[in-house]
Amino acid sequence: MIIGIPKETFPGEKRVAIIPATLTALGKAGLKAKIQAGAGVDAGFPDDVYKEKGAEIVATRADLFAESDLILMVRSGGANPEAGRADLPLFRRGQALIGSLDPLSVPAPLKELAATGATVFAMELMPRITRAQSMDVLSSMASIAGYKAVLLAASTLPRMFPMMMTAAGTLTPAKVLVMGAGVAGLQAIASARRLGAVVEAYDVRAAVKEQVQSMGAKFLDLGLDTGDAEDKGGYARAMGEDFYKKQQAALAAAVSRFDVVITTAAVPGKRAPVLVTKDAVRSMAPGSVVVDLAAERGGNCEYTRAGETVVEHGVTILGPLNIPATVPYHASQMYAKNVSTFLLHLVKDGALQLNMEDEITRETLVARDGEIVLGRIRELLGLPALAPAAK
Repeated sequence: MIIGIPKETFPGEKRVAIIPATLTALGKAGLKAKIQAGAGVDAGFPDDVYKEKGAEIVATRADLFAESDLILMVRSGGANPEAGRADLPLFRRGQALIGSLDPLSVPAPLKELAATGATVFAMELMPRITRAQSMDVLSSMASIAGYKAVLLAASTLPRMFPMMMTAAGTLTPAKVLVMGAGVAGLQAIASARRLGAVVEAYDVRAAVKEQVQSMGAKFLDLGLDTGDAEDKGGYARAMGEDFYKKQQAALAAAVSRFDVVITTAAVPGKRAPVLVTKDAVRSMAPGSVVVDLAAERGGNCEYTRAGETVVEHGVTILGPLNIPATVPYHASQMYAKNVSTFLLHLVKDGALQLNMEDEITRETLVARDGEIVLGRIRELLGLPALAPAAK
């Protein structure tokens, strides 16, 4: 079976789906790789390095698609809704696609992908089970986002993070609040601590308190009744409007103590909850910084503008987009590990074998034979449920 790795077309995307180091394992599984010329250059992987690992360099995108049985991409479908439409005529029935598709937030483009007849897998739908950890793209990319958020904050804040004893006096450490203690939040905590900041963290899931404390941070307890705030996948679930109002008021009273606020709270397929209100920003000292990692989902801060940096009441609010693409070498390394492990899970004897009894395969398979086949995506698109398959 031939796998094709095209150059990414989403604006600013510098990652590549497969790096040279992963080709050895794929080759042992009977897979031959073809790479569009220049696909890995922006991530630090020139064509010659792919060729050394046995890959064939293909000059044009059209030829790559025509010669490949399976396409591996970083962004397609809803994750690249505009530029990605140019690929639709290149797909064919029986061909397969594995990539990030943003299926829960932007499901509409999946109908067009399905219509091509391609077999489509969405990496974001990987179930959060132990044997799928090495395939978990969301966690991999979130860890990069959490790390980079701290660097963005540190380079913007008009003071240093660590405490320093100098001949000119003692410099007090920066105080950092991380909102959301998922993968991105925990990485932000660790990175801020390494830079010497005093760190506190907040999450609606009381169960993460021990994780926060294990990273050397203090857990910010707002005294709110969160009830069952965690879904079966370990993500924070959407809460009621009354809860969010109480949470906003409590956080507004707390954020004034901090020099940096890093927000990471997101609910899959939903608009990000507003945690930092305009009143909360007004309470912060001039020169303070907010880094909103939920900017792509509407933002956790009322002042956030996706892809922009704004200053309100002397506070700088950053709304960065697609942070992993700003660290393309290691982001590609991690993504390639995730996607190649998933591919090896699907491939048997050099061919794609779909075992629908397997949770990993079943929950990531979005489209097949011209039809959206995943129930929750059909529901989002307003499509009727499919009849159960005959046994």
